[in-house]
Amino acid sequence: MAGKNSGDNRTRTSVSIFIIAGLCCFFYLLGAWQRSGFGKGDSIAAAVTKTAGENCDILPNLNFETRHAGEAGGTDESEEVKELKPCDPQYTDYTPCQDQKRAMTFPRENMNYRERHCPPQEEKLHCLIPAPKGYVTPFPWPKSRDYVPYANAPYKSLTVEKAIQNWVQYEGNVFRFPGGGTQFPQGADKYIDQLASVVPIENGTVRTALDTGCGVASWGAYLWKRNVIAMSFAPRDSHEAQVQFALERGVPAVIGVLGTIKMPYPSKAFDMAHCSRCLIPWGAADGILMMEVDRVLRPGGYWVLSGPPINWKVNFKAWQRPKEDLEEEQRKIEEAAKLLCWEKISEKGETAIWQKRKDSASCRSAQENSAARVCKPSDPDSVWYNKMEMCITPNNGNGGDESLKPFPERLYAVPPRIANGLVSGVSVAKYQEDSKKWKKHVSAYKKINKLLDTGRYRNIMDMNAGLGGFAAALHSPKFWVMNVMPTIAEKNTLGVVFERGLIGIYHDWCEAFSTYPRTYDLIHASGLFSLYRDKCEFEDILLEMDRILRPEGAVILRDNVDVLIKVKKIIGGMRWNFKLMDHEDGPLVPEKILVAVKQYWTLGDTNSTSSQ
Repeated sequence: MAGKNSGDNRTRTSVSIFIIAGLCCFFYLLGAWQRSGFGKGDSIAAAVTKTAGENCDILPNLNFETRHAGEAGGTDESEEVKELKPCDPQYTDYTPCQDQKRAMTFPRENMNYRERHCPPQEEKLHCLIPAPKGYVTPFPWPKSRDYVPYANAPYKSLTVEKAIQNWVQYEGNVFRFPGGGTQFPQGADKYIDQLASVVPIENGTVRTALDTGCGVASWGAYLWKRNVIAMSFAPRDSHEAQVQFALERGVPAVIGVLGTIKMPYPSKAFDMAHCSRCLIPWGAADGILMMEVDRVLRPGGYWVLSGPPINWKVNFKAWQRPKEDLEEEQRKIEEAAKLLCWEKISEKGETAIWQKRKDSASCRSAQENSAARVCKPSDPDSVWYNKMEMCITPNNGNGGDESLKPFPERLYAVPPRIANGLVSGVSVAKYQEDSKKWKKHVSAYKKINKLLDTGRYRNIMDMNAGLGGFAAALHSPKFWVMNVMPTIAEKNTLGVVFERGLIGIYHDWCEAFSTYPRTYDLIHASGLFSLYRDKCEFEDILLEMDRILRPEGAVILRDNVDVLIKVKKIIGGMRWNFKLMDHEDGPLVPEKILVAVKQYWTLGDTNSTSSQ
């Protein structure tokens, strides 16, 4: 009899567990249905679901993290977390691919030594770059345009070298930026007014600009209020920290140089390109550098050149250069501009402006009868580590700008590259669907991080930009987004990003980004770690994110759960606070969101440890 009762008890227990499990599954699915947006928000059902969820705890080993395990497999939670230590103080401003010591081992010819030269895998640092003692959060925009805390970039050399040109002044515990430049000591605003009398800066026709040899990027800083966004670049050279100052001010900038390698931007990306006494030898080597500017300049776009050799007849004595040299330099520039079908539309004082013709057929015969060579049919957007070519990129074949809308209308208008069917696999319908999806995602992000709309984050990066949907949905005058197109991405859509009136850059995340440490306030990455799985180490990517993220900066990662579990394990050894969250459509979706905040710590701090 005892045996029979024991068997009955086991049967009843089994049935009870089966019933409870069934109820749990039912309410789990009901909750997921509600959160997906298909439910009507029945508060009673929601309360019941919550109660049922609590009761389901009686079932052991109900671990969500194993439900959507894919190729990457699960993670052993008992595995010890590897703690990543702070780097040596000498690396506070370390730029791995523009390291000064490594640069000096490369030839100086054509600025080769100032180009990207990244460390091999065995020389990469596996530690956390420390912030300098006294580091503080930058001032909010627009105050940051004019003031930078001294502790964040403690370099005074430019205050001496450029004193009479009003680049930067040291005042107490801050640097002040009066808005001056070598060619506009009276301020960038007056200089831009002069340009605006020729170039349509105010009506949205000119939205994206390229500033070559930007200094501390005052030109880009003052264009912002005119709804023009400039991508500024300058080398890491004797003008110490110029790009670092630009980013501390909240102005888009990267470390870069016009040397032997193509610029990391797509063809026909910019409405305007600019050089203000940038010391670039435009007329050298038969104008190859001008040909590279022509590649990235949109038909109808403008090229502005201020300073030597423009108007050399008047200025050669002030420049302390032989007039014969200046005359020859300008002759070469004029000759190259003619071959490129650029028409000079203004020359006033020391500033000349050319416009690239929309239809180059009218001057094609002049090109054919000269030494100029039109580039062979190929992908003009394939640029990563590719050498510049001594040829002219044809206007046709990679999109057109005849239907490009003025900004901000172009932000959501169908980009010409998509309208013309030039992006494989991306139709107009898919583009519009992508825009809708990212509006939904960004809406969810704003509920998670309520500081997104406040201006707390000025410099934002999207590490895997796609069609630019994240940046477009987030768009605000309070911040800007650096849209990064991974060089291994299945589709090269950076040209589309620029056609939306946004800016971006090509990059391979197996290497360090061309920026200083602590230059971004918020970093977003969707599908990035899935993309780079088996390509390079997740730890290297996360350490690079930590390097470029400011103390107390935020991170939003969106990826499959199996990948994020691996990422989460590494983050556990970094000085980040983090949380893994469900997709906005509910727990049944295998894509998850990981949000994190980098802790504040500086040189010498030993009491900061990562926490979850």
